[in-house]
Order: sequence, then C-alpha cells, then structure tokens
Amino acid sequence: MRPGGGGEGIPVHLGIDIGGTKVAMALGSPDGTLHARDRFATPGLGSAEADLARIVERARALAASAGIGLDAVGRIGVSVPGPLDAEAGVLLDPPNLVGWGLAPVRAQLEAALGRPVALENDANAAALAEWRFGAGRGAQDLVYLTMSTGVGAGVLVGGRLHRGVRTSAGEVGHMPIEWEGEPCACGMRGCLEAYIGGAAWAARLAETTPPGSAVARLAAADPGPTPEHVVAGAREGDAFALAEMARFNHYLAWGICQLAYVLAPEVVVLGTIPSAAGDRLCLDPVREQVRARLWPFLARALRIEPAGCGDRLGDYAGLAVALDAVAAEPD
Repeated sequence: MRPGGGGEGIPVHLGIDIGGTKVAMALGSPDGTLHARDRFATPGLGSAEADLARIVERARALAASAGIGLDAVGRIGVSVPGPLDAEAGVLLDPPNLVGWGLAPVRAQLEAALGRPVALENDANAAALAEWRFGAGRGAQDLVYLTMSTGVGAGVLVGGRLHRGVRTSAGEVGHMPIEWEGEPCACGMRGCLEAYIGGAAWAARLAETTPPGSAVARLAAADPGPTPEHVVAGAREGDAFALAEMARFNHYLAWGICQLAYVLAPEVVVLGTIPSAAGDRLCLDPVREQVRARLWPFLARALRIEPAGCGDRLGDYAGLAVALDAVAAEPD
C-alpha cells in the first residue's frame, strides 16, 4: 500500500463507531479492504468535547500507523447511538453516552480532522454495513434488526437508507404487538422491545428462572440470568431455556411478518441474539413461522439471514456511513 492512500486511484475513508462502552475505528476502501483498525474503551471523560478530543487523537495515530495522511482520507463516517439529528450532525442527549448532552459531533470532528464527516445512528449504520459488506449484499430492499439492550432497525428501500421524519424510521422495537401488554422502557405498553429486547428479557428472567434450571446454573457466577444464558441452556436441552427461546421466536416472527407486509424486503438480517442462537434454536423456527403467515409470493421472495459482518461490524459501520455519504453526492 502506498503512503497517503489505499493504492493507485483507490480512495480511503475513515469509519468511527462510537458506542456506550467501546469505540471501533478503521481506515478502509470501498471494496471493504481494511488498511488499519483500532478498538478502545469509550473515553468517558464526562463531556462530548473531551471524549471526542480523545477519539481525534486515536484517529490521527491510526492514520499515522497506516502511512495515510488525513488529507488523503475522502470521508469520515461516524456511527453513534441515538437520538440524533443526522442532517445537523448533532446528538440529542444520548442516554448511552453520559454527559454528552447536545453534542455537535460533526462540527467538532470536521474542525479537528479537516475532512467532511457524515453521522448516522448505529442501527442505520449497521444496516448499511450489512448491505455493503455482509448478509445483505446484492439486495435493494433490506431490514436489519438488532436485539441487544433494546430493539432497533435500519431500513433500506431501493438501495437507499430510509430515515423518515427526524431520522426516526426503524423504531421497530416500539411497534405495538399487545395493546395492553408488558411495560416498555419507552413508557408505552406492549412494544415488541418489551418481549425480545435484551434488557426486558433479562428482567423477565430475573423473576421467572427456576432455581434448578440450566439457566440458573450457568448464571450462578453473574449478577443475573441473561439471554446468553438462555441460548447456552437451550443448547443443553434445558426445558425452561427451550420454552424461553420458543417465546422469543414467536414474538420475533410476529414482528418480521409486520415488516414483510409493510415493506416487502428481499432480506431481513438479524443481529445479536438470533445470530448467536443460530439456525436450530432460532433462525429456522422463525423462518417457518414467518413462512406460514405470509402470502406465498412474499414468503418465497423473503430471506431471513444472520448478520454477516460478525465482530467486524464496528469496523464496517462507520465506513459504510462514509460510503453512503459519497454515494449521495450529486454527480
């Protein structure tokens, strides 16, 4: 690789994925080649200005280690937890980044690094990453679903990210599936997130896990049982864990059916819990339930796939945001 770029005529972009606990960044090319990457704990210095200054230091060091001058970087793409105003480049008091308040991320990074910056929420960034580099390659219409602490989604329609009003499209976790159902962290009741979100599921497990179950045994050294313990217990054939997986699969399939009738995507990409659980425990039962409840032509056209980027999702998320910004530029 020549210093100052990814090779003769090949542009290089910088991707930054800022999470509540860690930051991933990578210098990469449009074909997905990663020239240098870095991961470190989110600084947590108490303000957006201080944390972003530390991130800038690491970005400069990363570029120097790769022999690529920042002036040779085309775009910087940043994936962040919401809420945010993507057009203004401002985070709106994100709960997962303590002390950030109203953070002008784009303005601060552009001033410090001297390159144009594009900002996107983490679910949208992950959807772009899976569409370009993962399980959604080749699709024009895609939904990416993540079920970590909460439930989020990124939606691509006709090969373009759909953001909706105030960048609020993709709040799939708050689709109501039970009118007077379980309380949700958002203040409503019966939201999909209250049934398949990681935090809600962990709260349920704390109250319902039988002392003699494999889930209780696996969680003995931890603060409490989690979905990961359920997946491990289900692999052992534990009855309680299998029942919990069946409940999760039921509600996940319910949500996917709603998305399929509204959006008619070619592929639904599932991250986090379903990817970890795999085909036997989650993906195949969900596919079967969805297939049974969709019109046949929709069912035949829909693929339900595990996320393909794996542990490189953080590397690709910011890079995909940068590439999406380049694609949106007028010719």
